[in-house]
Amino acid sequence: MADETETRSIDNALNRLEAAINRLDAVVQHRLETDAQPADRDAELALMDEDRARLAAALDAASARLATVSATTGEVGHRLDRAIETVQDVLGRA
Repeated sequence: MADETETRSIDNALNRLEAAINRLDAVVQHRLETDAQPADRDAELALMDEDRARLAAALDAASARLATVSATTGEVGHRLDRAIETVQDVLGRA
């Protein structure tokens, strides 16, 4: 009986040891993955900064084009108004 109790006790101890080793292995694996993430995160942040800079440049270019189109539209509007007035004056004299 004493042998069975010792055997059970040893088996229990081995099971606890195996569980502890498995937990330790999981923690080490998680730590390795976590340590690898900052490099990935830094690379992702660098890509996002590049995208932001590219989008900012595109926005600036689009804003400049919009300003040019707005100025041209205003000038065309003024010319049309003068042309309409001229036509109305000519038709009014006739």
